[in-house]
Amino acid sequence: MLKLTLPESKPLIKAGDKEVLLVTNADQRESANVECWPVQHKFEVRLEQALQKRFGVKVKRAHPYKNDKGHGFIAGQREGSDLFAAIDPDAPVIVLLTAWQYSHHLAPSLVKHRGPMLLLANFDGTFPGLVGMLCMAGTLTSLGKTDYSRLWSSDFDDEFFFKGLESWLKTGTIAHDTSYLHPVDASHPVSQTPAWAIGRQVGEFVLRNKEIMGLFDTLCMGMINGVFPQKALVNIGMPLESLSQSALLVEMAKVPQTLREECLAWYEARGMKFQFGADPVTELTREHVLEQCAMLIAMARFTQRFGLSSVGVQYQLGLAHSCAASDFAEGAIGSTERFPIPDEAGNIIRPGKPITCINEVDMGTAIPQTMLFRLLDSLGLPSETTLHDIRWGSEFDGTFYWDFEISGSVPFEHLKGGIAGATGYRQAAMFFPYGGATIQGQGKAGRVIWARAHYEGTQVILHIGIGTAVELPEAEFERRRHATNYEWPLLNCSLDGVGRDDLMAGHQSNHVTIAYVDQDKLQDVLRAFVAQAVTQGITVRVAGDAFKLL
Repeated sequence: MLKLTLPESKPLIKAGDKEVLLVTNADQRESANVECWPVQHKFEVRLEQALQKRFGVKVKRAHPYKNDKGHGFIAGQREGSDLFAAIDPDAPVIVLLTAWQYSHHLAPSLVKHRGPMLLLANFDGTFPGLVGMLCMAGTLTSLGKTDYSRLWSSDFDDEFFFKGLESWLKTGTIAHDTSYLHPVDASHPVSQTPAWAIGRQVGEFVLRNKEIMGLFDTLCMGMINGVFPQKALVNIGMPLESLSQSALLVEMAKVPQTLREECLAWYEARGMKFQFGADPVTELTREHVLEQCAMLIAMARFTQRFGLSSVGVQYQLGLAHSCAASDFAEGAIGSTERFPIPDEAGNIIRPGKPITCINEVDMGTAIPQTMLFRLLDSLGLPSETTLHDIRWGSEFDGTFYWDFEISGSVPFEHLKGGIAGATGYRQAAMFFPYGGATIQGQGKAGRVIWARAHYEGTQVILHIGIGTAVELPEAEFERRRHATNYEWPLLNCSLDGVGRDDLMAGHQSNHVTIAYVDQDKLQDVLRAFVAQAVTQGITVRVAGDAFKLL
């Protein structure tokens, strides 16, 4: 006879009358959690005061402060799963996020939670809970969980914040206006334009020939929303080539020292500045960048070997403890002006063209980046693309400008001054013990197309919009750099017809794809891009004033 023995269940953590449960999630790296804890604690106090004073509601923390760790965050999937196994599945839960968080710690449990659920974030550049909230929201949507609410505030003291809390407490939901997103398909009148016919041809080319996306490992930093079902990718003609970071290390070891030196000298000769020091533990060294040059060369050789349309390296995890950071290699490979990389036979790999780089192996940006490269390259237009974090934003001279900031690198063509406008800083030692250079600079002014893909079931959905990148005055730009990550590249832009709260309410990721397009070609490229997506079987939603431009 079978005998069943399971671990004993703990008593359920319940919320009493006029009480809500508080859960908070953050990093897997305890050093980051300790640094971020004081800000989290400050916002917990503010939330408790707001709920108690304005609504008579008490906050009950569902998990304790960890004295041995120096913080009170959930810091792992096992910890998050054990917590929610002990939480009443019908209890109202606020997930308070004030820093980057690994969504997979909580998402598998949040998907099954039945009670009202609020993702609440601070809106801040230095401790960007807004980035973590957008990632968690996109993750839940991708996993089929739609009955959650989201809310954000700079200081937890504005009317938008209070009205959102009131709605959630009364109804269990917060209704945000997402009418800035407009569905577009082949029935739209724009389908009769010449630009639509061009986009359709490009889409048919992709479906027939396939754009193979090569990624060195996936599921970066808890971003479940960045890992798409294989069927979703195959359906749109963009299958995955799954590569191993261990193989990248082997390929890097084959790159001779002389070629590494030649590569670094090439960038220095074109004016890139490196903030070199002597201590590899805390400063950037030439050895760090030489190793990054080896990675650049190895990545290009993999791209040729597998016939890849795009390539990406996982951010921070794995390689961060094995070699220098990938940032310089990623920005350089995605640039048209690039060190001539020879294959094993001495032939230069893809001269005069960027090799689209999928930072943080995010498939939701891999899709529009790879699509935009194919479209723009086919039209003979600049075809460099990048992703950015939706990091923060604030007003300057009466206009709200986003701070889009990638975690280390962009193509040189996206920077004011190009290669000569770039500076290599050491990536933060807290995250990258082996060092490595970023590619830092100010995003150049110009018109941009932005996009992001997510999935629902196995259907790919693409948000597409337009915007204007600006070069802010030096004092304002420096203020924003100091409020975010000083060593990372920063793009300031406004989005046409899409306000701050629009994007926060409807975007399904912490990332956005950017490509520059001249104003006189913007309408035609936008139309063609929409047509390309529709032809590939992607559901398209056009954002804000981009819909009018169609």
